[in-house]
Amino acid sequence: MTATPGTNPTIVLVGHGMVGQRFLEALAERGLTATHRVVVLCEEPRPAYDRVALTSYFSGKTPEELSMTDMEFIETHGIELYVGDPAETIDREAKQVTARSGQVFEYETLVLATGSYPFVPPVPNKDAKGCFVYRTIEDLLAIEEYAKTRTTGAVVGGGLLGLEAAGALKGLGLTSHIVEFAPRLMPVQVDEGGGAALLRTIEEMGLSVHTGVGTQEIVVDSEGAVTGMKLSDGSELATDLVVFSAGVRPRDQLARDCGLTVGERGGITVDEQCRTVSDPHVFAIGECALAADGRVYGLVAPGYEQAETAAATIASDEAAFLGADLSTKLKLLGVDVASFGDAHGTTEDCLDVVYSDSRAGLYKKLVIGRDGTLLGGILVGDADAYGTLKAFTGSVPPVSPESLVLPAGAGESVQLGPSALPDEAVICSCHNVTKGAIRGAVTDHQCTTVPEVKKCTKAGTGCGSCVKVLGQLVTAELEASGVEVDKGLCACFSQTREELYEIVLALRINTYQDLLDRYGREDARGGDGCDVCKPAVASIIASLAPTIGASGYVLDGEQAALQETNDHFLANLQKNGSYSVVPRIAGGEITPEGLIVIGEIARDFGLYTKITGGQRIDMFGARVEQLPLIWTRLVDAGFESGHAYGKSLRTVKSCVGQTWCRYGVQDSVRMAIDLELRYRGLRSPHKLKSAVSGCARECAEAQSKDFGVIATSNGWNLYVGGNGGATPRHADLLAQDLTDAELIKLIDRFLMFYIRTADRLERTSTWLERIPGGLDHVRDVVVEDSLGICEELESLMTAHVAHYRDEWAETINDPEKLARFVSFVNAPDTPDPVVGFVPERDQIKPDLPLLSIGMRPTHDVLEGSAQR
Repeated sequence: MTATPGTNPTIVLVGHGMVGQRFLEALAERGLTATHRVVVLCEEPRPAYDRVALTSYFSGKTPEELSMTDMEFIETHGIELYVGDPAETIDREAKQVTARSGQVFEYETLVLATGSYPFVPPVPNKDAKGCFVYRTIEDLLAIEEYAKTRTTGAVVGGGLLGLEAAGALKGLGLTSHIVEFAPRLMPVQVDEGGGAALLRTIEEMGLSVHTGVGTQEIVVDSEGAVTGMKLSDGSELATDLVVFSAGVRPRDQLARDCGLTVGERGGITVDEQCRTVSDPHVFAIGECALAADGRVYGLVAPGYEQAETAAATIASDEAAFLGADLSTKLKLLGVDVASFGDAHGTTEDCLDVVYSDSRAGLYKKLVIGRDGTLLGGILVGDADAYGTLKAFTGSVPPVSPESLVLPAGAGESVQLGPSALPDEAVICSCHNVTKGAIRGAVTDHQCTTVPEVKKCTKAGTGCGSCVKVLGQLVTAELEASGVEVDKGLCACFSQTREELYEIVLALRINTYQDLLDRYGREDARGGDGCDVCKPAVASIIASLAPTIGASGYVLDGEQAALQETNDHFLANLQKNGSYSVVPRIAGGEITPEGLIVIGEIARDFGLYTKITGGQRIDMFGARVEQLPLIWTRLVDAGFESGHAYGKSLRTVKSCVGQTWCRYGVQDSVRMAIDLELRYRGLRSPHKLKSAVSGCARECAEAQSKDFGVIATSNGWNLYVGGNGGATPRHADLLAQDLTDAELIKLIDRFLMFYIRTADRLERTSTWLERIPGGLDHVRDVVVEDSLGICEELESLMTAHVAHYRDEWAETINDPEKLARFVSFVNAPDTPDPVVGFVPERDQIKPDLPLLSIGMRPTHDVLEGSAQR
């Protein structure tokens, strides 16, 4: 059947991925959807989705959330979208495309955006049962289903997608291996030093990495299912699931079949306008195209630029694709990895400036020309400076290269802001948006918010790595224009969190509603507030409760309605709807009797147990109605809440100190216990972590904590502002050789000053870098008492310590509070049927049918504590 064209010329787009969707948007922007009939033939069973974020599907994102296709856009522009109906043949002489359904579409212009296919090495048994590729949502469906009955998985390929696939397998509960033929992970993006830092961090996550070896054969059993792999070094790897992620190849078979010219190694050959060299009526864009510079681009940003070039050419506008920036910023398994410019230093006479900290998993390298020009770089473990450094590429930065790679808190580091960038600096690589264009959106188009600038320029709408710099530029430009920038906490309050703290403290306001009605924005007064300010104000009131006459119990009265999900049930919500139970184990010290109690509770309730990095024991898999029963037994045994659910002190780690260790010079365990019991339950803008090391060997890793203590022969050294999470930061030395009393006094002051002046959800590391004057100012305030507030800070902490009450002990003795611990308010005795578990390594794990279609599988499902 031939589809009857209208009077308008027809553009047929073959393929509807991310680049195809961008092409449609570019057509609409140039008015071509109003003058042309646009037909889209999409092979997959769903329209364009964010393939870059594919792995987030395993974290709970739905296909709808991954979708990049606004059906209202499709309908508004009259685009004919045929899902699950790919092009089968092209007749260039007749200018017709035949789809799988049998429909034939005549075209004036044909655009091929067929993308790429996964490369599978030609090894024996590569198609065996248990072998998969990692490219589409359907691939993930198949992997998730097969993994339910398997224990070990291996990924062939240690590039970007390979690491994501390995992380997905680990998330599915499989012991995961990565096999990479190159001598390091991500060989295209990082060098040997960056690969080493990445390797260490990934291995610490529990993944096994095999570099410098290739896959020789997939080993199968008598039924043809995978049982292992033979590697090129002669070793064998036992695995029952294999994912091939060894790169991609241009999907150009359709072009080959119709006689279009393709490159020697694949890719449809196009000119600078993305028009095929064989046929002026046919274009190719994205991963299927061999660009005029001889490269096939596998990143989304060059594909977007090709899409815009093709649309402009069809509209008879001048445009050319001459090549693209291959800079990338990624978060792999929670690790920041970025490379930009001449990352591998191929420019003649270039120099490297390198900072490396293998223990913290940090590696930063800048490639500098002889004249000081920044040529490129690699960042592993901390890529916050990526946006600024990338924009400086090709120019001489205003400060020394050494200061740019040093982490905050180490030496004379310098944090350059976006205001130092020239207007021609490209801020958004995905859409080639310069700083000047962003400034123009603010000054010429009256954009006053980041969303407005995004809509105006498309900056920040691609991979999203430039959004932070984008926000800084918008704020700076508004301030430079004399526009008053709203720095209020939210739409309900024009004040910052710090200002609200001062109002609450000075006026002794002890309810959220009173604060909102008296100091909220005019249109917010008398309302219910929002999800931003309610927990923020709840935290302020809780931290000041004894001083302002409020209840320090977060489930009392109005406070209960202000809490976030975790605080609402005094437990951490997990990915399947169950909760974790974390009793406090101060300083990591616990008696055999305490261990037995925890073991018995975990056994009786069928909980998963795990010793954490914070030196305590987590129990996972509790249903909401089981929490009071579990905590009753824990409280009876002398345990109290570990506050793992709250923005408060979590743990104070310790080594064994001088009591047991021959190197210890102070009793670190005693000090850790004293500090944890002093600051337990202290509500703050973000979570707080601490550690005490008994000597300079630093076994407790105190310098990666919000406040850390290291013993010296003369007393204690106090470090502040450290962070060992997604953005590691060395803590700064605040004071040294302190007595016990001096140490506690300074920590009291530091914590209360942080709580007083930090922003909402701001860790001490970020706060210390943001606050004017940084560490020197904080030292002046809390050590030298330059503001004359230390007595008040100490008084506030003394009140907190004196009025501390264990939240769970109070809860289990209050029938009214216990009534909230149900899955369904209208059916309090009914457990949540979605919360289920399956066995793994003699324990349990969540049963997560995130990618399943239809009914929940019934095999081996453990309902709560029904099976133990």
